[in-house]
Amino acid sequence: MDPQLDPMKDDLPLMANTSYMLVKHYVLDLDVDFKSKVIEGSIVLFFETGSQHRKTSSTGRECCQSECDQSHKMRASGPCHVPVTNVSACSSEMECNGSAVSGKGEEDASDGNGNHSNSEQASGISSSEDCCDRENHGNEDFVLVLDCCDLSVLKVEEVDVAAVPGIEKFTRSAKLTDVSEELGNLRNQIVQELVALPAQRWKEQLCCFADCSRAPGCGELPFATGPWSLEIRKPGVGTPADFPHAVRIWYKTNPGGRSVAWTTDQSGRPCVYTMGSPINNRALFPCQEPPVALSTWQASVRAAAGFVVLMSGENSAEPAQLPEGTLSWYYYVSMPMPASTFTIAVGCWQEVKQQEDKEQSLTPAAQTNTEFLLPSLQADFSWQEAACGHVDYPCRFQSPAGSCQAVIPHRLFSPRCLLELCEERLLQLIPRCLSAAFATLGTHPFSRLDVLIVPSNFSSLGMASPHIIFLSQSVLPGGSNLCGTRLCHEIAHAWFGLAIGARDWTEEWTSEGFATFLEDIFWARAQQQLSHEEVKGQQELKALLRWRRLRDEVQNSEEELQVLRPNKGSTGELSESGASVVKYGLKAEKIFMQVHYLKGYFLLRSLARTAGEASFLLSLRKFVRRFHGLLVLSQDFLCMLLEDIPKQKKSGLTVESIFQNWLDTSGIPKPLLEEVETWKECRLVQQVRGEVTKWIQTNQRVRKSSKKKRKQDEVIFQKLLPDQLVLLLESLLEEKTLCPRTLQCLERTYQLREQDAEVRHRWCELVIKHKYVPGYGDVERFLREDQAMGVYLYGELMVNEDAKQQELARKCFASAQEHMDVSSARVVAEMLF
Repeated sequence: MDPQLDPMKDDLPLMANTSYMLVKHYVLDLDVDFKSKVIEGSIVLFFETGSQHRKTSSTGRECCQSECDQSHKMRASGPCHVPVTNVSACSSEMECNGSAVSGKGEEDASDGNGNHSNSEQASGISSSEDCCDRENHGNEDFVLVLDCCDLSVLKVEEVDVAAVPGIEKFTRSAKLTDVSEELGNLRNQIVQELVALPAQRWKEQLCCFADCSRAPGCGELPFATGPWSLEIRKPGVGTPADFPHAVRIWYKTNPGGRSVAWTTDQSGRPCVYTMGSPINNRALFPCQEPPVALSTWQASVRAAAGFVVLMSGENSAEPAQLPEGTLSWYYYVSMPMPASTFTIAVGCWQEVKQQEDKEQSLTPAAQTNTEFLLPSLQADFSWQEAACGHVDYPCRFQSPAGSCQAVIPHRLFSPRCLLELCEERLLQLIPRCLSAAFATLGTHPFSRLDVLIVPSNFSSLGMASPHIIFLSQSVLPGGSNLCGTRLCHEIAHAWFGLAIGARDWTEEWTSEGFATFLEDIFWARAQQQLSHEEVKGQQELKALLRWRRLRDEVQNSEEELQVLRPNKGSTGELSESGASVVKYGLKAEKIFMQVHYLKGYFLLRSLARTAGEASFLLSLRKFVRRFHGLLVLSQDFLCMLLEDIPKQKKSGLTVESIFQNWLDTSGIPKPLLEEVETWKECRLVQQVRGEVTKWIQTNQRVRKSSKKKRKQDEVIFQKLLPDQLVLLLESLLEEKTLCPRTLQCLERTYQLREQDAEVRHRWCELVIKHKYVPGYGDVERFLREDQAMGVYLYGELMVNEDAKQQELARKCFASAQEHMDVSSARVVAEMLF
């Protein structure tokens, strides 16, 4: 593996040697400085020895692996234990909220290229290529490799956990000794016992981690940073088992680091947030990024008064007042998750709250809805009591209270200027969508949810992380359709993508395909009072729109990026050290592609049609119940489904045939070609066809009429649903010419400027194609306010070779470029220059 991979064009390297040492817990202690645009502080990592040096952990648990792969058999642990009370991790939050010794003032020993080392690191450390793919032999020092990028590492030290008062209860030794080697072994033994505590002692465990993170250092460790990694060693230590199992790293982020975005919110106030970078969180903190490195974390984050810190955390943090106008926020998670799912957002967010009169009027409806949905869960109870298959943690699937909670506690945050719009459009949707998700899949994997409207430079419509969802402001205008469907999509990720993760990140369809399929199911239930025919019509219309999008994407993208399982037979394989690469993970254009969403969705839709929707959804529940807390490959789901639903086997489906037709090849899957015609006969689609004909005829009459005879016979156009409007505008885009008067009438008839972002995007395409100057303001507004969807429009503005349009494109890019994420800015720049 080449450590000098091009950070903009090649595969994403996962450098951490997780087979030798595995992070089990992170303790972050950070300060956010908006003046310097830097996050600075320390992180303490607690390790256990990796799988190359043990068959099982100290508690006998093995790492979760693929069920269908015989070389990675999954072992079910004993039942999970859930704490009786739901209180903070410590009797006093401040006890765990205390900060570690400040790292400010440490010298930043960087070379001219931005790479770092300490004074002891003159020589002797292996390159990333060497140390990742082998264990150390002979007298060589063992090298711990962490994923790290765009960070200034100031100091690395071993933590003297043995110095923590009362910690001797975690060692079998009766007393401490002064012998260095024995003391090192004792420290590692303490950490080993601490990470292996059973789930019912999670509060005690979190407090002990916090105490240990504040323990003094007991010796600096030589380190070196490269483009993608941080390498640490301890002189004279040649094996992972003897390497320090508690390591503190002092560091600070760089203002241009690619894991976080420093920008301003819609009210003009400064903020910073993790925006779903292709490099994940390695520019926020040194970590182990491979999915197998499932860990828990706790974090204390300090920011100036007036700022609110939101984070992936089980608790709804309340700030602690510190001197000099600073607030400290403390969050934790007790469910092991990949470090890539850690999310933070610091800004002047305000909580959106329901007005009392509205809240009282809505409460009975919410209660009725919950009562209506609960009976569908009764079938669950016969098999829901089975033991979980994941490592031991406080699991909601084993909690009677959690298993019956249709709507988890939730909060909504936004910039001040969007409070009213969020209350009107989004606040009431959250409990409805949560309840619909619960009715479909059962137990919510996470105990609470924050939803945040992020700044306009966010490059997606939404992003889900444990306990928090980011939504683009683009989902708010134009009614509830786009807002509701996107919210449902992100809620679905709680099960598919978070509670159940991909063992190989190239299999994105196991997350995005499922979320796209389930958003339709959730949204149909959340709307309530829809007939079966109405639901079917909406979903067939949606299928046709997605088919058109997939067809266009397949025609205009590289074939290699259209394959859902690009590693094919080697999917999920790692090097001896645990290092790997995510194929095409850094291709800038990949973040704008929908192929994993769409082909995955159509595969699941096809399977559901064969099995019957009710049977298929029940199988999804069983899959969730069986695999939550685990990492999976495609065959885990397909094997279970074919076993669970005999109809699938009788139809001739096999895992191999699904791989061949759907997952391992580019282009449109052959089985999908047979379905398209049925969607075109849908009533909602036929209605749109009729309206398209009216507009074509209107345009012909307008073109033939003279300037003196502008008055035409009035045409009555039908009211259309948002998705119907999208199909209407896409159909009109296929017309060679639409005259300005037709476009003016079209906009006024449907009030297109007030519609949702999906509709307005198609309207902007029409404006650009036909050089409709009165609509240029709509295009400019879209590129400014809907950056999550506007990248494609830059290309359209340039391809027409119209001076005014090209000037508009460059003007919009110049104003937005500073706050755009790196990948988006690069793609747009290539279009413009």
